[in-house]
This record gives sequence, structure tokens and C-alpha cells, in this order.
Amino acid sequence: MFIKNFKELSKKDVGIAGGKGASLGEMTQASIAVPPGFVILSDSFDRFLHETDLLQAIQAELNKVNYDDINSVDQASNIIRDMIHDVEMPEDLTKDILKEFKKLKTRFVAVRSSATAEDSSIASWAGELESYLNTTEKTILVNVRSCWSSLFTPRAIFYRKEKKLTNVQVSVAVVVQIMIESEVSGICFTVHPVTEDRNQLIIEAGFGLGEAIVSGSVTPDSYVINKKEMSLLDINISGQEKKIVKCVKNGVKWINVKKGDQEKQKLEGKDIIKLAKVCVQIEKHYKKPQDIEWAYKDKKFYIVQSRPITTL
Repeated sequence: MFIKNFKELSKKDVGIAGGKGASLGEMTQASIAVPPGFVILSDSFDRFLHETDLLQAIQAELNKVNYDDINSVDQASNIIRDMIHDVEMPEDLTKDILKEFKKLKTRFVAVRSSATAEDSSIASWAGELESYLNTTEKTILVNVRSCWSSLFTPRAIFYRKEKKLTNVQVSVAVVVQIMIESEVSGICFTVHPVTEDRNQLIIEAGFGLGEAIVSGSVTPDSYVINKKEMSLLDINISGQEKKIVKCVKNGVKWINVKKGDQEKQKLEGKDIIKLAKVCVQIEKHYKKPQDIEWAYKDKKFYIVQSRPITTL
């Protein structure tokens, strides 16, 4: 089995589906509103490396790296990523990926890396690997390879060295998920990240796709909620002039937020509480504080990721 639907995965599957894939499977099974999708398991990548004899070639490049020289790291990264893109993918795997894509009955998907060492006690790969939004049937295979090869970006190569993972088999699964073209999106921390007050949660919200907030490109609204009483304690509105939306063909672009909306509160009070209840449900399910990514479209909330907060 090289591909599994979210419905077939649970939190026990981090080893094959990575942190992201396992979490989306777990939440799907718990009837939380997760956009449907599937995971190309890490076995696919391992098989690809094995069948193409790339494993030895990659290791040879990594052995040459001088970590004190940024150019040396960059060069190794470029060579390794090119190798992964230049070699043919096994034909049956290609067919299976396209078949699963068709089953989703959608034009656009998000393709996201999910490292099998992700968010574990030794390493948090969040933000280290790549994601590709608005992927179409035409671009899915290229973007899957790009996710695989993002295990060897300069940042990821340094990160592996820093976390003493150079001799640990780190692999990567790829999450393919129906793309929600969010009107509003953001993050929720189910424990106040600054005061560490466990009775409070914080929701951050911005217009457009969530990448703008995750990448730190816009300052979101923030709402503080009392978890026991489900009451709003604080609302902090941030002006937003630009947002990320999907392009007609594929990929994403920045556009201006309408003048009249730039100073507007992103979510109304009742919706903030509605989302807070879902986030508390997720925290209870996992029995630990969560860092949750969400999207809002046509009066409905979708959860696109949840992982344990590692900084408490």
C-alpha cells in the first residue's frame, strides 16, 4: 500500500503518513470537518529512492557538505533536488496518484509535505518543508516530487544536522487535500501562547488563504476566548491591505483587500465562538494543547491541520 485515504489513517500512523497526514486521518475519523484527501505514504518515497538508486547518490552528496560554508550546503541542495526531479517515478505509482486525485472530484488540491520525523519529540519539521497550493491534475506529479525533494532544502539539511538526525532515516509522506478557497483563515492555539493560561485560547484570523498568516506576511486579528465559559475576553483588529488568493490557472497570488474591508473585523463574535468550540473538541480528543490551522468559506469552518504545541 503506497496511498491511503484520510479515512484509513489515524494518529498511530505518523511513521508512514507523517505528522500532518496522521493528524488529518485522526480528525477525519473523529468526524471533525476536514476537507477530504489522501496521503502518498513515505513508503512511496523510500521505494522511489531505492528503485532509482538515488539513495547512495544523495548520501554521497550529503557526505561532501561543509556545514560552515553556506555555499556548500546550497550546492548539495541543488544537486540533490535536481536528481529527484530528473528521475522517472515508478509507473504504477504515477497511475495510482492520478486515480486518487480523480476520486476527489475537484479541480484544485493542496499538496503538502508531511515528514515522518515531523513534530515528534526530537524534531519539529513545521515550516521546514514545502507546500503547493492550487495544484491541478497537470501539476500534481511535479509538486509531489517537489515535496519529496524539499527534504533537502538548505534549511532542512542544516536542520537535520542541528537536531543530530544526519544518521536517522527521515522520510516524507505527501498530503493531497481538496483546496478550500477560504474567505477567512487562520490559526488557533488552544492554550494562550504568551501567558500559557490553559483556560484561554487564541484565534488569529486574516482575509484570504492561510499562507499569508503562517508565513508572517500579514498581521492577523486576534481573539482571546475563555474556554470554560465560551466568552470573548479580547478582540484585537488589525488592518489588512493585501491577501493571498488562488490564481485561475494554478498557484496563488497577492491581491488588494477591498478598501471598505481593510479595517474590518475578520470573524463575527458568534463565528469566533463556533470555531472555539471545534478547537476545544480537537484539544479534548488529543488530550493535549493544539496548534490548529483552519479555513472559513460559505459560512462553514474547515480544519486543515492540527499538531501539538511544542513550546509549552
